[in-house]
Amino acid sequence: MLFRSRTTSKLTSRLSTSFPKKQKTASSFPGHCKNGTPSRTFSTVPSWATLDPKALGIDSTPHYVQNIVQGSWQSESSIQNKMVIPHPMDRDANPIFTLAYTSVDEIGPFIKSMESVPKSGLHNPLRNVERYLAYGDISRKAGNALLQPDVQEFFIQSIMKCVPKSYAQAKGEVTVTAAFLNNFGGDNVRFLARSFGNPGDHYGQQSNGYRWPYGPVAIIAPFNFPLEIPVLQLMGALFMGNKPVLKPAEKVAIVMEQFLHLLHDCGMPKEDVDLLNGQGPVAEALIVKSPIRLTQFTGSSRVAEHLSRVTGGKVKIEDAGFDWKILGPDVSHVDYVAWQCDQDAYATQGQKCSAQSILFAHENWESSGLWEKMKANASARRLDDLTIGPVLTHTTDDIMNHISKLLEIPGAKVMFGGKELANHNIPSIYGAIEPTAVFVPLKEMLKEEYFDICVTEKFAPFQVVTSYKDNEVDLVLEACERMSHHLTAAVVSDDTKFLTKVLSNTVNGTTYAGMRARTTGAPQNHWFGPAGDTRGAGIGTPEAIKLVWSCHREIIFDKIIPDGWKQPKAT
Repeated sequence: MLFRSRTTSKLTSRLSTSFPKKQKTASSFPGHCKNGTPSRTFSTVPSWATLDPKALGIDSTPHYVQNIVQGSWQSESSIQNKMVIPHPMDRDANPIFTLAYTSVDEIGPFIKSMESVPKSGLHNPLRNVERYLAYGDISRKAGNALLQPDVQEFFIQSIMKCVPKSYAQAKGEVTVTAAFLNNFGGDNVRFLARSFGNPGDHYGQQSNGYRWPYGPVAIIAPFNFPLEIPVLQLMGALFMGNKPVLKPAEKVAIVMEQFLHLLHDCGMPKEDVDLLNGQGPVAEALIVKSPIRLTQFTGSSRVAEHLSRVTGGKVKIEDAGFDWKILGPDVSHVDYVAWQCDQDAYATQGQKCSAQSILFAHENWESSGLWEKMKANASARRLDDLTIGPVLTHTTDDIMNHISKLLEIPGAKVMFGGKELANHNIPSIYGAIEPTAVFVPLKEMLKEEYFDICVTEKFAPFQVVTSYKDNEVDLVLEACERMSHHLTAAVVSDDTKFLTKVLSNTVNGTTYAGMRARTTGAPQNHWFGPAGDTRGAGIGTPEAIKLVWSCHREIIFDKIIPDGWKQPKAT
């Protein structure tokens, strides 16, 4: 299990002694084996790296993930306790790494770091403007680095080792991150801070609007995309002139530790980002005790609501998404739709905030063979290629109990799955379940006593399925209206009237429409984020960065007093 241990002896510093500064010797990653890692090789570990992914879970002296604060990496001996992260695929293997288990009593340096940051940021449109150009250069270099085969493979394998997902899914995460970084190479960072001006009321007066940083900020990142989500939010914060403290999810902390080493190699000052390891209460204590002016949180709705209360609303959140897909009355391309439904519901074990949580299918699809194709696709997923794997947020019993509660609803039935994975060695603190779909009749689902359990997100390879008739479209829209979170959605149809009816009566922030519509997919080329919540955080685009990481400041220049001015009467 995840546990903290009293540090009894100082581990050898990996930064200083595990590898020389020059390129490391050739190594290869494990092939298809019981830990499910596909066969891939690369020639060298990057020169800036402080670990070799192939050693994670094998080395008897696990890699130690350090904090960095005020430009200095904290040694293992400077933090009293450490947390041990077990191998997510093999309960009998060595831990994959340990990390600083920072306590509330040990956050003093982080508080001082945040206190040293002015409210006007490290740069803004009127001060230290050279940093906009510098971050354009850093972003370009980091993006180019992630396109290099050895660096790309390093991060793919690091991701797969701590949050098991298929090679294609892990590679996609690295590819999207590289594209984002390259999008903001060159002048595009300073273009984010573009101002505007309006004529004033008289000669010599002009008003100018600026995008202004917050200064000290915090990022609390999730486990499921250990590179893409924290990098996109981190870089957005930096681009706009803020100084962030990043608190990554404990299970995947190695990924962002290593990415910071890459950023330092690309020229980022070490003082620009603090990395705090530990659990939620420590991050909360830092946020409350220091002058952090904005916290960006990605994760569960429960924690998001708590942070909203303790910060007085100074949060931008991308929290739970119980994401729906509606199949319209026009049936076509059944093979494609079945494949996309499988990808949306079960890729990365359903551990995506955009995963397909509920499917509303028009009755015309029932005779198309869609259900059978979905079942066949789900049954083809395997542990050995990580197209199915451990659920890091729920135990098997927890998921099975949820299924049992759904089956108490009249007419509910398991369409496929509903069983524990066979022949696995996944630790018992995690979940191991077959891709599962439970059918619930629409009218039963809408009953007050059943609705909440039907729309509870499990963050697992699990979905609810229902069907509707022509005269029940409004019931489907009622269900969508009653859901509490509105992140992604899909309307699969080419019927213009049907699309317009659904789209005009729903609110999800990232909605795909058409026969190729999906719920998952957070590339760098469009906005990704919830709608309908004033605290909603977007990610990836210039609009998202400006919305989350800067505020509006108006400066009115009024310079010229007219010749011959005379004092008027007081008003």
